[in-house]
Amino acid sequence: MKKKSKKIVIGNMKMHGSLAFNEDHFKNLLQKLNTFNNLEITLCVPYPYLFQAQKILTGSNINWGCQNVAKEPEGPYTGEVSASMIKDFQSKLIIVGHSERNTAYCESDENIAEKFNMIKKHNMTPLLCVGENLNEREAGIMEKVVAEQIKTILDMYGSDIFKGSIVAYEPIWAIGSDSAASPNQIEKMCDFIKQLININSTDNDEVNIVYGGSVNAKNAVQLCEINGVDGVLMGRSSLNTNEFYEICNGISKI
Repeated sequence: MKKKSKKIVIGNMKMHGSLAFNEDHFKNLLQKLNTFNNLEITLCVPYPYLFQAQKILTGSNINWGCQNVAKEPEGPYTGEVSASMIKDFQSKLIIVGHSERNTAYCESDENIAEKFNMIKKHNMTPLLCVGENLNEREAGIMEKVVAEQIKTILDMYGSDIFKGSIVAYEPIWAIGSDSAASPNQIEKMCDFIKQLININSTDNDEVNIVYGGSVNAKNAVQLCEINGVDGVLMGRSSLNTNEFYEICNGISKI
C-alpha cells in the first residue's frame, strides 16, 4: 500500500460554539495552523455556523464540514438538513454514523448507508464512524460489530463507494474517557477494516482510516505512527486552539 502524502486531522466541535466563540476560535486557528500545508485539516461545525466557517476560513488550509446529514435530498422532513444545503456553504466533509447520534436517535445501518451515499452524490467526503462498546470488546466480538456497520454500505452500494472516503475507527468505550485504544488494538482493527472494504477492490490506497476516541496533544503523534492510521478525529481538543495547534504541529513532523 502506498504511503499517504498527507496525514488527516479532523476536529469535531459537536454541540459547542457561539458566534462570539467561533469568531475568536476560527481566527486563532487560521493564525496558528496556516503553515501546516502537509496536513489535511478539517473542522466539523454545527449547522448554524457553516456560514461563519465559510466566511472566515475560505482561502485557508482549513476545510470545514458538518456532523450529520439527511438521507433524503429534500422534502417534508422537519428539522433535517440536506446534503445540497451543506454543499451550498462549500463544505468538504460530513460525519456520518457517529455513536453519539446512534445512541440518541437509534439510527439503523441502512439509514447510515443512505446518508453515506447521499454525501458521495454531492461530491463531498463522508467520514464513517465505526466502533464497538466495552461489552463487545470484552466479549471479543469487536470485528463482528464493526463488520456489520460497514457491510450494509458494501451490500447496498459496493466497495467502490469507499474510494476517496474516510473511515474513523472510534471505539465507543474510548470516547471521552481520556484513554485511547492501544496501538495493537488500533492496528488490528485498521487492517481488518481495509481488508473488509477491499474484498472486491485493489484500491487500498483509496480508503483513508483515522482513529478517534480521546485523541489529545499527548497521544496524537503516537496514534498517527501506528501502521494503517492515516490521521485522527478529535472532539474536545478541537475546541482548544492551543491543543489543536500542538496536535497538528506534532503530526506534521512525522
